[in-house]
Amino acid sequence: MTTQFIGIKEFRQNISTLTKNARKQGTRFIVLNKNRPMLDVRPISDEDATLEQLAHDVARAREDVREGRVYSLAEIKKDLGL
Repeated sequence: MTTQFIGIKEFRQNISTLTKNARKQGTRFIVLNKNRPMLDVRPISDEDATLEQLAHDVARAREDVREGRVYSLAEIKKDLGL
């Protein structure tokens, strides 16, 4: 993966093109504001996206359990007609 330093103004003006090229070429951007690093922007792989979605789903499930939004085994069997 190559790294490119880019100013915030240029990044803002060309974000669509830059993100497409980053995905195709595997380019990482360090976005600078007044010559100080502000953002680290890099393409995310499909595998990483899947893991992020899984982590989000697990966090949401844990919140549901804490809030009591769960089904008992008896309720599930009843809904499935077992």
